[in-house]
Amino acid sequence: MRWFQFGAFNPLFRAHGRNWHLRLPWGWNTGSFGISEIRRETPDAADPADSELRNEAVEPICRKYLELRYQLMPYLYSRIRECAQTGMPIVRAMWLHYPGDPVAVARGDQFLWGRDMLIAPVVEQGATSRRVYLPRGRWYDFWTNMPVDGGREVTRAVDLATIPIYVRAGAIIPTTDVAQTTTGLLGRRLTFTVYPGANGDHALFEDDGASFEYRRGRWLGIDAAWDDGSGVLTLTLTPGSQAPSVPRPISVRLAGSDTTIDGLFAGRAMRFTLR
Repeated sequence: MRWFQFGAFNPLFRAHGRNWHLRLPWGWNTGSFGISEIRRETPDAADPADSELRNEAVEPICRKYLELRYQLMPYLYSRIRECAQTGMPIVRAMWLHYPGDPVAVARGDQFLWGRDMLIAPVVEQGATSRRVYLPRGRWYDFWTNMPVDGGREVTRAVDLATIPIYVRAGAIIPTTDVAQTTTGLLGRRLTFTVYPGANGDHALFEDDGASFEYRRGRWLGIDAAWDDGSGVLTLTLTPGSQAPSVPRPISVRLAGSDTTIDGLFAGRAMRFTLR
């Protein structure tokens, strides 16, 4: 499960391996090893304990992170576009954005997922807490939306279903509804969540996911800009992209708020006052 959680924040996410049966989230509750690792003639391989073969906890936790990855696909896909255009990696060492912070530079057990999200994988068996270094500024606990002051190390309580994730103030994180395939994401509602405390922006990119038609200008780009002083979020069509043929359902909200403002993006600029 810890490996699965880490994999959910890699550019490529595939959950299989030599012992294919136990690489399936539901395989842990069938009572069978499938193909035993011991019989694979690998010196350091070992089967899990028999007691783990009726473990009902594995599948729902894996589903939680798989669905979260699909919800965050607009954010991830936009980062892939950024990587293709500029060479900026999707998974980023802390020093890439905080070169003047010696603690961040030396931190090798956590990483940035794009510019705005900080991921701290849990790798210690039986861990009940995880120490995370947050660079200077305000950060938000992704799970609780509680703000945390950075420039220091914090201790985050964890259980088997949780790894620490933080979002920096000023971030605009686009998400969508859960889908079973990436092709099922096209045309769905986009939700822009603003994490206040600083000005911010986000360039969303979306194409058909299957062809090179984006090279002919057939793609949707939405530039989101947050003015923290006025509390206004502005959405505009990215120059060079095409307005959606059917107005796109969108929702905008502040992190931690249950109140959303809904609208339809047809290519014209839209302004939302969120506080």
